Amino acid sequence: MSVAATASSSAPTLSGLASGLDWTSIINEMVAAESAPETQMVAQQTTLKTEGASYQTIGTNLTALQKDVTTLSDPNFFDSRTASSASPSVASATAAAGTALGTYNFTISKLASEASWQGVAAAANPLSSTDDLSGVTVGNAGFANPVTAGTFTVNGAQITIAGTDTLQSVLNQINTATGGAVTASYSHATDEITLSSGSAIVLGNANDTSNFLQVAQLYNDAQVYKSTTKTDSITSAASLGGINLDNVLGSSNLAKSINDGGGGNGQFDINGVAIDFSASTDTINSVLQKINDSAAGVTATYDAVNSEFQLTNKTTGDVGISLKDVSGNFLAATGLLGGALVHGTNLQYSVNGGGTLTSQSNTIDSRTSGITGLSVTALGLGGAAISVQSDTATIATAISSFVTDYNAAQNYISSQTASTTSSSGAVTPGTLTGDMDAENIASQLRQLTDAIPSGMTGAVQSLNDMGVTSNGTDNTLSVDSAALNAVLTDNLGAVKQLFTDPASGLAATLNNYLTTTTGDKGVLATKESSFTQQSTAVGTSITTLQQKITQDETNLQNEFVAMETAISSINTQKQYLTDFFNTSTATTALATGSSSASSSSSSSSTA
Repeated sequence: MSVAATASSSAPTLSGLASGLDWTSIINEMVAAESAPETQMVAQQTTLKTEGASYQTIGTNLTALQKDVTTLSDPNFFDSRTASSASPSVASATAAAGTALGTYNFTISKLASEASWQGVAAAANPLSSTDDLSGVTVGNAGFANPVTAGTFTVNGAQITIAGTDTLQSVLNQINTATGGAVTASYSHATDEITLSSGSAIVLGNANDTSNFLQVAQLYNDAQVYKSTTKTDSITSAASLGGINLDNVLGSSNLAKSINDGGGGNGQFDINGVAIDFSASTDTINSVLQKINDSAAGVTATYDAVNSEFQLTNKTTGDVGISLKDVSGNFLAATGLLGGALVHGTNLQYSVNGGGTLTSQSNTIDSRTSGITGLSVTALGLGGAAISVQSDTATIATAISSFVTDYNAAQNYISSQTASTTSSSGAVTPGTLTGDMDAENIASQLRQLTDAIPSGMTGAVQSLNDMGVTSNGTDNTLSVDSAALNAVLTDNLGAVKQLFTDPASGLAATLNNYLTTTTGDKGVLATKESSFTQQSTAVGTSITTLQQKITQDETNLQNEFVAMETAISSINTQKQYLTDFFNTSTATTALATGSSSASSSSSSSSTA
């Protein structure tokens, strides 16, 4: 049986339990009949949403088309230029819109270079303050790079070195291992190690495991033969004392200790830009990074070979670099203040055989060349012919993009408004079949693109004259690329007028139409708003109907339950009465039977 809702928890809950009537089925049939309009309303709401989505897609397509039209409505776009160099290793070039067409012959006689500031060499402490290295261990020596433990060879003799060895013991090992053939010494005045011998010296072999010879900057190709003393010698290529770039400034092994003026508030200026530092927390590397990241316009580096700091301008040209210690002595301690400027050079060039021109940069612009819109980058010395031409390839691409997006819009509208016929002859309408607004958009677009704007004269008066034609079967266009390129080459001015004429140009009129159509008050916004309002109204009607159906179902259930309750009560009373009368009849019969039996017994006794 069906189960029904009840008005009272004590009432019968089974449909027809008392009445024998399946009223749950009756209610379901009534609810189904009352719900029939909801199915139609849901279908109507779905249709409205589908139509709205179609118009949103039309809007997307028209927005893409308008982007193309906006490009083609700009007169400057048709003045686009391309520049090419006949000698790309000497110069490259770019040209802005409107640059005068032609060929320009550039001759580069000198390239621009950056100025730099070279600090004082040997900014680091020497390995030792005396010629004796007994107090300097390998592991703690102030080399620019650490020495690895292992072996190295001199004249085929192997020397073993450990981090705990003193540098003096290493020099002594060289003397001993070579049997005195090679003597090693150190000069604190030059901070260099020298190897001397009465014959040629051969350093290293493929089996060496220590980098000592490299760190000490001792190389075979630096060997010098002194004929007067008949000796060969190899001396370190540069001072050996190096700066530890990752230690805090106070322990970085600079020849002159750094102070920050107290409290970590050191400061110096480069080209008028302040750089702050702390001697107790900053390292050489961190200060160099601060310089490089600042607006000082220089790149700061450390040359470990020559033990000197350098500042190099980030821009080329013969311009100077200014330095000043403000608080503390960073510039003085690193040897920068005692250094000197290495001048940069300016670019020197000529155009079309004219006089020598100069530029601080290797990029030549109109400020020095006098050729508006042309930018030439000098890459090497020599001559380069720079050709400036109209950028017809970019223009052709823009026109093809316009046609592509135009066709996309037309094809989509056609797919939404057309009906389809099945093989059996059944006709299925499209989402927007019969929608005059959608069909009008397609018609208007075609009319505007097919039109011959007023005032056009000459060989190019319409898209058709450019190789852009209607295919004759629908609203789309096709492009003859060869014809288009020929027109752009021969009649670019006429093409420009066709698209950009402010009064009747094709792009101008299309742009106005698309702006109106896709605007806040245009047909697209109006249609989409209407679809939304109608869908909302239908949704409200559905909700109202559902609420009414729910209430009606509840009322019917309560009424049938009340009926079941009443019938159940009647049946209970009926059963009570039936039972009562059945019980009374039985009692009377029993009493009558007992009286008869007593009379019979009395008669028998008398006899």
